[in-house]
Amino acid sequence: MTERPAFGFETLQIHAGARPDPATGARQTPIYQTTGYVFRDADHAAALFNLQEVGFIYSRLTNPTIAVLQERIATLEGGVGAVCCSSGHAAQLMALFPLMAPGRNVVASTRLYGGTLTQFSQTIKRFGWSATFVDFDDTDAVKAAINDDTRAVFCESISNPGGYVTDIPVIAEIADAAGVPLIVDNTTATPYLCNPIAQGASLVVHSTTKYLTGNGTVTGGCVVDSGKFNWSASDKFPSLSQPEPAYHGLKFHETFGELAFTFHGIAIGLRDLGMTMNPQAAHYTLMGIETLSLRMQRHVENAQEVAQWLEADPRVEYVTYAGLESSPYNARAKALYPKGAGALFTFAVKGGYDACVKLVDSLELFSHVANLGDTRSLIIHSASTTHRQLSEEQQIAAGAAPNVVRLSIGIETAADLIADLDLALTTATA
Repeated sequence: MTERPAFGFETLQIHAGARPDPATGARQTPIYQTTGYVFRDADHAAALFNLQEVGFIYSRLTNPTIAVLQERIATLEGGVGAVCCSSGHAAQLMALFPLMAPGRNVVASTRLYGGTLTQFSQTIKRFGWSATFVDFDDTDAVKAAINDDTRAVFCESISNPGGYVTDIPVIAEIADAAGVPLIVDNTTATPYLCNPIAQGASLVVHSTTKYLTGNGTVTGGCVVDSGKFNWSASDKFPSLSQPEPAYHGLKFHETFGELAFTFHGIAIGLRDLGMTMNPQAAHYTLMGIETLSLRMQRHVENAQEVAQWLEADPRVEYVTYAGLESSPYNARAKALYPKGAGALFTFAVKGGYDACVKLVDSLELFSHVANLGDTRSLIIHSASTTHRQLSEEQQIAAGAAPNVVRLSIGIETAADLIADLDLALTTATA
């Protein structure tokens, strides 16, 4: 008998993790709006709480609707497991939590979302953690920044806001040589455009709020485990390699193998941090993922057309879209992101900060929103909003200079988006 070929991305985005509901035959994944689950008997309950059996205990930890979403995202990313949580910011903390300890640090790219820069530079200090920010195009600087206290390397596949593309295989080599995991935020690229695990990443994080859901309705986050990192290769990761007092000395890596990080994320991370995704949000995201490939194709087509038009406009200083032949990242994007360079980028307006503010206020189709990855086209002036807490030097390093606006290109008619920008630029630069 001939073996069934591996399913394609478009099939998996609809079917992975989901089966008809055994109780009702419902074809769409039901929303299991419940907090608790009845145990078969006392032995069953004990086995679940001892991590001797997999099942549902309490919806802060596990829920059938969320379980389908976790399996689907893990499958699309090529991981062995995933843990969903309440937001992208929660996912970042969930990813770092098993790795870090007071005095430890993460080496992070300077080209990150402004909220992530603030979370890493300010908030994690409260845990005794620290972050070292480096330009990831300078590989020598990345190597030099890693020291004995480094426990992770962190970057975005396609950076927010500038749309720069990271050379993941090169950074993965550096992290691997140092014996620490590479964590890649794949929110902007999605698994349709980029597969960080195939390129060497150990962990992938998502703000599922963005392209995976795709309709601006709910927040969510996800951490995907590649299953490839050896947590017991050194003494750097005791939470995963050493006895866990809360589970009678159980060693997560020894017990669960390639699923150690995933089980720790549920049994410790969600149990104690409580950053739980709600089942209705999971349902919306599952429905969004069913059309991910179709939407991403249109996002990319529109972004390419709008970026080319902007680059040719004399009122624009420059455009950062990696899909443009003029971009220093164009060759890298073609090699690592062959289906397209995403739909997020910035452009600089002649007239500086004031012109950017006028532009944002003059648009009709583009919505002035602190979000991205919506079917609708969105715009924001990062320097006065998402990156406002940063110094001008930090804003420039992050690709959010005062004379720059960020576009998240939707799936509308491209000509309509160009006409909207044209009229608004006329007002902004008059």
